[in-house]
Amino acid sequence: MPRPAPSADLRPIDRLLEIMARLRNADDGCPWDLEQTFATIAPYTVEEAYEVADAIERGDLGDLKDELGDLLLQVVFHSRMAQEQGAFAFDDVARAINDKMVRRHPHVFADETYADLGAQKAGWEELKAAERAQKTKAGPASLLDDVPVGLPGLTRAVKLSKRAAGVGFVWPTVQDVVKKLHEEVGEMLAEIEAGDLEKARNEIGDVLFVVANLARTLDVDPEDAVRYTNAKFVRRFKYIEAKLAERGKTPDQSDLDEMDKLWDEAKAAERA
Repeated sequence: MPRPAPSADLRPIDRLLEIMARLRNADDGCPWDLEQTFATIAPYTVEEAYEVADAIERGDLGDLKDELGDLLLQVVFHSRMAQEQGAFAFDDVARAINDKMVRRHPHVFADETYADLGAQKAGWEELKAAERAQKTKAGPASLLDDVPVGLPGLTRAVKLSKRAAGVGFVWPTVQDVVKKLHEEVGEMLAEIEAGDLEKARNEIGDVLFVVANLARTLDVDPEDAVRYTNAKFVRRFKYIEAKLAERGKTPDQSDLDEMDKLWDEAKAAERA
Protein backbone atom coordinates (compact mmCIF):
# COMPACT_ATOMS: atom_id res chain seq x y z
CA MET A 1 0.00 0.00 0.00
CA PRO A 2 1.46 3.40 -0.96
CA ARG A 3 2.73 5.59 1.85
CA PRO A 4 1.47 9.18 2.03
CA ALA A 5 3.71 11.95 0.71
CA PRO A 6 5.94 13.75 3.23
CA SER A 7 3.99 16.26 5.30
CA ALA A 8 3.40 19.71 3.86
CA ASP A 9 4.06 21.03 7.37
CA LEU A 10 7.78 20.40 6.91
CA ARG A 11 10.07 23.24 5.87
CA PRO A 12 9.91 23.24 2.04
CA ILE A 13 13.55 22.22 1.61
CA ASP A 14 13.18 19.42 4.19
CA ARG A 15 10.07 18.17 2.41
CA LEU A 16 11.92 18.15 -0.92
CA LEU A 17 14.77 16.17 0.62
CA GLU A 18 12.26 13.67 2.01
CA ILE A 19 10.50 13.39 -1.34
CA MET A 20 13.78 12.63 -3.09
CA ALA A 21 14.71 10.07 -0.43
CA ARG A 22 11.38 8.35 -1.03
CA LEU A 23 11.82 8.42 -4.82
CA ARG A 24 15.22 6.74 -4.40
CA ASN A 25 14.02 4.19 -1.84
CA ALA A 26 15.03 0.74 -3.10
CA ASP A 27 11.86 -0.92 -1.72
CA ASP A 28 9.05 1.31 -2.93
CA GLY A 29 10.65 4.21 -4.79
CA CYS A 30 10.24 5.28 -8.39
CA PRO A 31 11.84 2.85 -10.89
CA TRP A 32 12.99 5.69 -13.16
CA ASP A 33 14.56 7.70 -10.33
CA LEU A 34 16.25 4.59 -8.97
CA GLU A 35 18.03 3.79 -12.24
CA GLN A 36 19.52 7.27 -12.62
CA THR A 37 23.20 8.10 -12.10
CA PHE A 38 25.21 11.32 -11.97
CA ALA A 39 25.94 10.89 -15.68
CA THR A 40 22.34 10.32 -16.74
CA ILE A 41 21.05 13.24 -14.68
CA ALA A 42 23.76 15.71 -15.77
CA PRO A 43 22.06 16.62 -19.10
CA TYR A 44 18.87 17.50 -17.21
CA THR A 45 20.88 19.69 -14.84
CA VAL A 46 22.32 21.64 -17.77
CA GLU A 47 18.90 21.88 -19.42
CA GLU A 48 17.28 23.25 -16.25
CA ALA A 49 19.99 25.91 -15.94
CA TYR A 50 19.23 27.04 -19.49
CA GLU A 51 15.51 27.14 -18.72
CA VAL A 52 16.26 29.42 -15.76
CA ALA A 53 18.19 31.71 -18.12
CA ASP A 54 15.31 31.61 -20.62
CA ALA A 55 12.77 32.66 -17.98
CA ILE A 56 15.02 35.57 -17.01
CA GLU A 57 15.44 36.55 -20.67
CA ARG A 58 11.65 36.60 -21.09
CA GLY A 59 11.15 38.52 -17.84
CA ASP A 60 8.67 35.88 -16.64
CA LEU A 61 9.04 35.73 -12.86
CA GLY A 62 6.35 33.06 -12.51
CA ASP A 63 8.30 30.77 -14.81
CA LEU A 64 11.54 31.78 -13.08
CA LYS A 65 10.15 30.55 -9.76
CA ASP A 66 9.21 27.21 -11.30
CA GLU A 67 12.49 26.81 -13.19
CA LEU A 68 14.54 27.63 -10.08
CA GLY A 69 12.59 24.88 -8.33
CA ASP A 70 13.48 22.46 -11.13
CA LEU A 71 17.14 23.46 -10.83
CA LEU A 72 17.03 23.03 -7.04
CA LEU A 73 15.64 19.53 -7.59
CA GLN A 74 18.75 18.72 -9.62
CA VAL A 75 20.97 19.74 -6.70
CA VAL A 76 18.89 17.60 -4.35
CA PHE A 77 18.97 14.66 -6.78
CA HIS A 78 22.77 14.71 -7.14
CA SER A 79 23.18 15.20 -3.40
CA ARG A 80 20.94 12.22 -2.62
CA MET A 81 22.89 9.93 -4.95
CA ALA A 82 26.15 11.07 -3.35
CA GLN A 83 24.70 10.46 0.13
CA GLU A 84 23.77 6.92 -0.88
CA GLN A 85 27.43 6.37 -1.81
CA GLY A 86 28.66 7.86 1.47
CA ALA A 87 30.35 10.76 -0.33
CA PHE A 88 28.40 13.81 0.85
CA ALA A 89 24.85 14.99 1.51
CA PHE A 90 22.79 18.09 0.78
CA ASP A 91 23.89 19.81 3.98
CA ASP A 92 27.52 19.35 2.93
CA VAL A 93 26.77 21.05 -0.39
CA ALA A 94 25.10 23.96 1.40
CA ARG A 95 27.92 24.16 3.93
CA ALA A 96 30.55 24.23 1.19
CA ILE A 97 28.92 27.11 -0.69
CA ASN A 98 28.32 29.00 2.58
CA ASP A 99 32.01 28.75 3.42
CA LYS A 100 33.04 29.71 -0.11
CA MET A 101 30.84 32.82 -0.21
CA VAL A 102 32.14 34.03 3.14
CA ARG A 103 35.74 33.31 2.09
CA ARG A 104 35.35 35.14 -1.22
CA HIS A 105 33.76 38.24 0.35
CA PRO A 106 36.35 39.40 2.90
CA HIS A 107 35.21 42.98 2.27
CA VAL A 108 31.78 42.03 3.68
CA PHE A 109 32.57 39.37 6.29
CA ALA A 110 36.09 40.47 7.32
CA ASP A 111 38.26 43.60 7.33
CA GLU A 112 39.36 43.64 3.68
CA THR A 113 38.71 46.81 1.70
CA TYR A 114 38.80 47.43 -2.05
CA ALA A 115 39.29 50.80 -3.71
CA ASP A 116 36.74 50.14 -6.43
CA LEU A 117 34.82 47.43 -8.27
CA GLY A 118 37.83 46.62 -10.43
CA ALA A 119 39.95 45.96 -7.36
CA GLN A 120 37.18 43.81 -5.92
CA LYS A 121 37.06 41.70 -9.10
CA ALA A 122 40.84 41.33 -8.99
CA GLY A 123 40.63 40.23 -5.37
CA TRP A 124 37.93 37.69 -6.29
CA GLU A 125 40.16 36.21 -8.98
CA GLU A 126 43.10 36.02 -6.58
CA LEU A 127 40.98 34.12 -4.07
CA LYS A 128 39.79 31.72 -6.77
CA ALA A 129 43.38 31.19 -7.92
CA ALA A 130 44.41 30.40 -4.35
CA GLU A 131 41.59 27.86 -4.10
CA ARG A 132 42.70 26.22 -7.34
CA ALA A 133 46.27 26.06 -6.09
CA GLN A 134 45.08 24.42 -2.89
CA LYS A 135 43.20 21.77 -4.86
CA THR A 136 46.21 20.94 -7.03
CA LYS A 137 49.00 21.26 -4.45
CA ALA A 138 49.73 17.53 -4.72
CA GLY A 139 51.48 18.04 -8.05
CA PRO A 140 52.02 20.36 -11.01
CA ALA A 141 48.93 21.15 -13.07
CA SER A 142 47.94 23.40 -15.92
CA LEU A 143 46.20 26.66 -15.19
CA LEU A 144 43.47 25.40 -17.50
CA ASP A 145 42.94 21.93 -16.02
CA ASP A 146 39.82 22.67 -14.00
CA VAL A 147 37.91 24.60 -16.67
CA PRO A 148 35.07 22.08 -17.22
CA VAL A 149 35.05 20.43 -20.64
CA GLY A 150 31.27 20.10 -20.47
CA LEU A 151 30.62 23.85 -20.52
CA PRO A 152 28.97 25.36 -23.60
CA GLY A 153 31.71 26.05 -26.15
CA LEU A 154 31.62 29.85 -26.04
CA THR A 155 31.44 29.92 -22.25
CA ARG A 156 34.44 27.61 -21.99
CA ALA A 157 36.33 29.71 -24.54
CA VAL A 158 35.76 32.78 -22.36
CA LYS A 159 36.96 30.96 -19.24
CA LEU A 160 40.03 29.55 -20.98
CA SER A 161 41.04 32.92 -22.42
CA LYS A 162 40.34 34.62 -19.08
CA ARG A 163 42.68 32.22 -17.30
CA ALA A 164 45.38 32.84 -19.91
CA ALA A 165 44.81 36.60 -19.70
CA GLY A 166 45.40 36.42 -15.96
CA VAL A 167 49.05 35.53 -16.60
CA GLY A 168 49.55 38.04 -19.41
CA PHE A 169 48.70 35.87 -22.44
CA VAL A 170 46.22 38.34 -23.88
CA TRP A 171 45.83 40.82 -26.71
CA PRO A 172 46.41 44.28 -25.20
CA THR A 173 43.47 46.14 -26.76
CA VAL A 174 40.05 45.57 -28.29
CA GLN A 175 41.52 46.70 -31.61
CA ASP A 176 44.10 43.92 -31.40
CA VAL A 177 41.37 41.35 -30.85
CA VAL A 178 39.38 42.71 -33.81
CA LYS A 179 42.52 42.56 -35.97
CA LYS A 180 42.95 38.91 -34.98
CA LEU A 181 39.30 38.28 -35.80
CA HIS A 182 39.78 39.64 -39.32
CA GLU A 183 42.86 37.44 -39.68
CA GLU A 184 40.96 34.32 -38.65
CA VAL A 185 38.02 35.14 -40.94
CA GLY A 186 40.49 35.48 -43.81
CA GLU A 187 41.97 32.06 -43.03
CA MET A 188 38.47 30.56 -42.86
CA LEU A 189 37.52 32.02 -46.25
CA ALA A 190 40.75 30.72 -47.78
CA GLU A 191 39.93 27.16 -46.70
CA ILE A 192 36.35 27.48 -47.93
CA GLU A 193 37.58 28.69 -51.31
CA ALA A 194 40.09 25.84 -51.40
CA GLY A 195 37.24 23.39 -50.80
CA ASP A 196 38.85 21.87 -47.70
CA LEU A 197 35.83 21.58 -45.41
CA GLU A 198 37.75 19.88 -42.60
CA LYS A 199 40.22 22.75 -42.37
CA ALA A 200 37.34 25.19 -42.77
CA ARG A 201 35.67 23.60 -39.74
CA ASN A 202 38.82 24.19 -37.70
CA GLU A 203 39.05 27.79 -38.88
CA ILE A 204 35.41 28.40 -37.97
CA GLY A 205 36.34 27.22 -34.48
CA ASP A 206 39.21 29.71 -34.43
CA VAL A 207 36.83 32.50 -35.47
CA LEU A 208 34.39 31.59 -32.70
CA PHE A 209 37.19 31.43 -30.13
CA VAL A 210 38.33 34.94 -31.05
CA VAL A 211 34.72 36.17 -30.96
CA ALA A 212 34.44 34.76 -27.43
CA ASN A 213 37.70 36.55 -26.58
CA LEU A 214 36.30 39.79 -27.98
CA ALA A 215 33.17 39.35 -25.87
CA ARG A 216 35.29 38.77 -22.76
CA THR A 217 37.37 41.87 -23.53
CA LEU A 218 34.18 43.94 -23.78
CA ASP A 219 32.72 42.28 -20.64
CA VAL A 220 29.92 40.72 -22.71
CA ASP A 221 28.62 37.21 -22.07
CA PRO A 222 28.68 35.59 -25.53
CA GLU A 223 26.01 33.06 -24.59
CA ASP A 224 23.76 35.90 -23.47
CA ALA A 225 24.52 37.80 -26.66
CA VAL A 226 23.67 34.86 -28.90
CA ARG A 227 20.49 34.15 -26.93
CA TYR A 228 19.45 37.75 -27.62
CA THR A 229 20.21 37.32 -31.31
CA ASN A 230 18.36 34.00 -31.44
CA ALA A 231 15.28 35.69 -29.95
CA LYS A 232 15.63 38.52 -32.46
CA PHE A 233 15.83 36.03 -35.35
CA VAL A 234 12.71 34.21 -34.13
CA ARG A 235 10.84 37.50 -33.77
CA ARG A 236 11.75 38.68 -37.27
CA PHE A 237 11.10 35.34 -38.93
CA LYS A 238 7.67 35.19 -37.32
CA TYR A 239 7.03 38.64 -38.83
CA ILE A 240 7.92 37.18 -42.24
CA GLU A 241 5.56 34.25 -41.68
CA ALA A 242 2.73 36.57 -40.61
CA LYS A 243 3.15 38.87 -43.62
CA LEU A 244 3.31 35.93 -46.02
CA ALA A 245 0.16 34.49 -44.41
CA GLU A 246 -1.61 37.78 -45.18
CA ARG A 247 -0.70 37.14 -48.81
CA GLY A 248 -2.02 33.60 -48.61
CA LYS A 249 1.47 32.10 -48.70
CA THR A 250 3.86 30.09 -46.56
CA PRO A 251 7.65 30.50 -46.50
CA ASP A 252 8.20 27.52 -48.76
CA GLN A 253 5.93 29.18 -51.33
CA SER A 254 8.01 32.37 -51.21
CA ASP A 255 11.57 33.11 -52.31
CA LEU A 256 14.65 34.70 -50.79
CA ASP A 257 14.05 38.09 -52.39
CA GLU A 258 10.53 38.41 -50.97
CA MET A 259 11.49 37.12 -47.53
CA ASP A 260 14.58 39.35 -47.40
CA LYS A 261 12.44 42.43 -48.06
CA LEU A 262 10.06 41.39 -45.28
CA TRP A 263 13.10 40.86 -43.02
CA ASP A 264 14.13 44.46 -43.68
CA GLU A 265 10.56 45.57 -42.87
CA ALA A 266 10.79 43.72 -39.55
CA LYS A 267 14.10 45.44 -38.74
CA ALA A 268 12.63 48.85 -39.64
CA ALA A 269 9.57 48.18 -37.48
CA GLU A 270 11.82 47.41 -34.49
CA ARG A 271 13.72 50.66 -34.94
CA ALA A 272 10.53 52.74 -35.29
